[in-house]
Amino acid sequence: MGRRTSTGSSSSREGGPSAVPSDPSAIRAALDALGLTPRRGLGQSFLADPFTADAVAALVDVPRGAAVLEIGGGLGLLTEALLRRGLGPLTVVEKDPRLAEHLARAFEGRARVLRGDALGLELPEAEAAVGNLPYAVATPIVRRLLDLRVPRIVAMLQREVAERLAAGPGSRSYGRLSILTRALADVELFRTVPASSFVPAPAVESRIVVLTRAGGPPRVPSRPALERVLDPIFASRRKQLGNLLPRLGPRGPEMARSAGWPEGWERRRPEELPPEAYFRLAEEVARRRRDRPTA
Repeated sequence: MGRRTSTGSSSSREGGPSAVPSDPSAIRAALDALGLTPRRGLGQSFLADPFTADAVAALVDVPRGAAVLEIGGGLGLLTEALLRRGLGPLTVVEKDPRLAEHLARAFEGRARVLRGDALGLELPEAEAAVGNLPYAVATPIVRRLLDLRVPRIVAMLQREVAERLAAGPGSRSYGRLSILTRALADVELFRTVPASSFVPAPAVESRIVVLTRAGGPPRVPSRPALERVLDPIFASRRKQLGNLLPRLGPRGPEMARSAGWPEGWERRRPEELPPEAYFRLAEEVARRRRDRPTA
């Protein structure tokens, strides 16, 4: 998969010589030595700011001894920051075989390294997942981690994607992705990371986001049930809801009223209603499907 990767640290095991690079020139030298050329078109960039790596590691915030999963170890900057904080046992997933071999050498005896694609590999259970995620596949990776019920996810994403995950009603960023994410997790935004913090520098800024798995009963009957409601509505988000609900069937407006939608919803646009309104509508649609008589 197209990757955006994190790198090395200014410190190393037991305070000895650094096993991983932590500044732009050292990162370029390490990549040359490994025969790797980052591809901007795939969003491949290596984090070159140890302070940002430490900020990400600090947000993992799980009890000592809790299993942690890192997605995309790269050259090891975030890996080192996690270990320096005593987090782990730590498993690092890395797709590129040369980077995986580098990580296995650099962190031998300190972290388990799995070579493979985070979207297809069988991932171990973890109390937290963390990563500087590739722009091209960040959303599917986050979705998979949520589906695996990882309690806490700390990710560095393209700023636009991070803000869409966390957006609330009325925001220009609010939409289908925001609602689907809120169905499974609470979302918090943290610091913005400038493009200059990466090698090569991407065309956009990044942002750190934390997703905490929602507790209590499920907010929606299932993700597919919610998607069946959101897809036809947000496909034409500039139209009024009164013109969009019939896309759910002739009883679409009736189901909206049964779901407790606010008075005057017919004249509102999709981005004006909160996630909870769509959760209730998905539950109403699912209930009517269950109650439908069979032939």
